[in-house]
Amino acid sequence: MQKKRSVARENDSRLDDKLLENIIKLEKIHTDMAEKFDKLAKEISSLLALFELTAKNFSKQQPARVMEGDKEFLDKIDRLVEQNKTIAKGLTLLEEHMRRKIYSPSHVPGAEQEEQGESQIRTNRPLPRF
Repeated sequence: MQKKRSVARENDSRLDDKLLENIIKLEKIHTDMAEKFDKLAKEISSLLALFELTAKNFSKQQPARVMEGDKEFLDKIDRLVEQNKTIAKGLTLLEEHMRRKIYSPSHVPGAEQEEQGESQIRTNRPLPRF
């Protein structure tokens, strides 16, 4: 009986030691993460300051007129966007046409016969049981 108690105490003390060791490791990790977050916040602040400085300089130095090459490029982009709209509209119309062609009852083989004999088929079937 005495041996069981001493073994249980040893197991409890080992468990306590392991818990204490894990808590210490977690605190070290927590401290390390807090330091890294502080460093990250400082770096983000300096990056934001850089962006603000760049924006101020850009607004001061930017010419009021658009360069001719830029205008040509923008016109080409506008034409490309319009072409894409036209192509998308054409594809949509083609898709609608294909759906009508595929799912229309008049294009299904034997559909005309089914339409004529549909009432006969319905009357000859037994009612479903629930």
